[in-house]
Amino acid sequence: MAILEIKTAGDPVLKQHCSEVEKVDKRLRNLLDDMAETMYASEGIGIAAPQVGVPIRAVVVDVDKKRYDLINPVITYREGSVVDSEGCLSCPNLFGDVERAEKIRVKYISRFNKEREMEAEGLLARCIQHEVDHLDGRLFIDIAQNITRGKVQRDKAK
Repeated sequence: MAILEIKTAGDPVLKQHCSEVEKVDKRLRNLLDDMAETMYASEGIGIAAPQVGVPIRAVVVDVDKKRYDLINPVITYREGSVVDSEGCLSCPNLFGDVERAEKIRVKYISRFNKEREMEAEGLLARCIQHEVDHLDGRLFIDIAQNITRGKVQRDKAK
């Protein structure tokens, strides 16, 4: 595994609408593992492929010490609304209030090429929504209110 360079705001790859993954193979699983290692090294809880320069629809999320690899994720259901502070590995030391759904349902392909669906709420739902935004070329700073500079908050960094 390897720690990859995290692209920061202003890099054109972060504004791209990412391509669907056509094939789940060892190469993709290695990328997911490298993304996870990069995320953990940066004390994040989520990372999307474009954040490491690969414009494909793949994300890794780890909330409460449970890792999820989501390939071609599609949010199919949203419920409720909550505003909370977010940060982003691609926007170091910036935080802002973002409105997100409290509960979601997401369909995706697993790292073993199995179609899956899961429900999420709270921080996990927020993190998945944040990472899916990356796949559509949207950064949290595009939709955040009250953006401030600060130090990394482990439970909020994405």
